[in-house]
Amino acid sequence: MRERRAATTEQGQRRNLDRPAVPEPLPYPVVDSHCHLDVADGKTSLAPDQAIELAASVGVRRIVQVGCDVAGSRWAVEAAGRFPSVVAAVAIHPNDAARLTTVELAAGLGEIARLAADPLVRAVGETGMDTFRTRDEPGLAIQREAFAAHIALAKQHRKALMIHDRDAHQPILDVLDAEGPPERIIMHCFSGDAEFAKACLDRGGFLSFAGTVTFKNAEPLREALAITPLDRILVETDAPYLTPEPYRGRPNASYLIPHTARLMADVLGRELEEICRALSRNADVAFGGAWAEA
Repeated sequence: MRERRAATTEQGQRRNLDRPAVPEPLPYPVVDSHCHLDVADGKTSLAPDQAIELAASVGVRRIVQVGCDVAGSRWAVEAAGRFPSVVAAVAIHPNDAARLTTVELAAGLGEIARLAADPLVRAVGETGMDTFRTRDEPGLAIQREAFAAHIALAKQHRKALMIHDRDAHQPILDVLDAEGPPERIIMHCFSGDAEFAKACLDRGGFLSFAGTVTFKNAEPLREALAITPLDRILVETDAPYLTPEPYRGRPNASYLIPHTARLMADVLGRELEEICRALSRNADVAFGGAWAEA
């Protein structure tokens, strides 16, 4: 996710900006595999150190901080250096890439390549395709070019590839197939149905489920989760976006992952601790090894 949202929804409705209550802690520590600690409105958002501490109190003891442009990617690496429980992902978001000239994109990718070499960086992303906010063919062509370049970086540095996919299931698969996928793929905020889940799994993907899987209208997403092997699931917030039920529309943060994890356990018909252990183990595999807990 990239868009910084105001105190209204995309439909123009006023948002409830009260911070949700702290949920019951999880029985085993998990990883927030996609978070934006740097996105804050100065009023309701938690400072990074507060967000990390509160998350740890409910069992979310490790976080992947994701960059969406050069400045955000630098911030992610700096945050990973300050907080041992945080690792970084670096990239130029597809909607940002679509607004760049060829020269600007090349310069930006050069800096992302430099950052990707840092051991604190565990993933290249979020990159991918977005036909919801970018619809013109010149912009989509740049997205495809940027996506291919990020795939190459993930392979070069042996980092996970974190994919942003909004209304772009087939274009994502087309580029992956044309370029050849890296060894580890993470479908950030998985948004497809069971058929698309199978296509991603066939290409070696981990499916990362955000608060959207808890939404009442998300039955196809829950069906996708139901057919995903236990060793290929991840959980994320995409905070401060995509707050899970029962707090949809309110500010999100890593401490709210227990709501999503509990729903995942229900859908998969597993004990919550088993799910949490799988989520933690899968994050180690997907991101190339364990890192310190908060």
